[in-house]
Amino acid sequence: MTAGLEGLQRNVPLSMQIAERMRDRIDSGDWPVGMRIPAESALVAELGVSRNSVREGLRSLVHAGLLDARPGDGTYVRARSELRAVLERRARRGRPGDAAEVRSMLECQGARLASSRATPSDLESIRAALDERDRASDARTFAAADVAFHRAVVAASGNALLAELHENLDGLAEHIEAVSATPDFATFLAENHELNACHTDLLDAIADGDADRAESLAAEIVRRSYPAATS
Repeated sequence: MTAGLEGLQRNVPLSMQIAERMRDRIDSGDWPVGMRIPAESALVAELGVSRNSVREGLRSLVHAGLLDARPGDGTYVRARSELRAVLERRARRGRPGDAAEVRSMLECQGARLASSRATPSDLESIRAALDERDRASDARTFAAADVAFHRAVVAASGNALLAELHENLDGLAEHIEAVSATPDFATFLAENHELNACHTDLLDAIADGDADRAESLAAEIVRRSYPAATS
């Protein structure tokens, strides 16, 4: 965000334009999830607007679920999109296994559609994520590659809405933290050998255009990954 607000629209409230600029920074990754954003005074100086306008803009993003205002600490980025914020709030009100069940539905349908719609580029993206997953020498790298693999599979469905729902529901941070907490990565891999093989088989099923097998493998992966939630 450059100093000052350029291209102001006269018929749009200033606070809304400020909120949109801040939303752009979140969406672009300039302000990643978990980051404490600049203080109000810094934003006032940077944008060249009144403190009240900045405060109203911040308040609207807090209400939308993108920012989290912590009295005495600062304001932090809570979510990258309104959709993620809405889904997170809804998931907290449901049963512990609700999100896993919905993820299973999205991944199964995504895998089925991918088997008939995946392009060579899609298959390359899935394969690259799988290779990164197989080469991982630590739990955090493994978990991040695993998430990338599943996102690539669903993206290969060719359904942008399905992919967006999956991306905003799949709990990237939680999954990475859970796997990263594994005390012995080698033991973790050994204990999950069959689950890891399912990922390779899923790629093969999609590449072969076998919709039933792709859907079945996607369901098996979710079942093995979240046994308590999907039983």
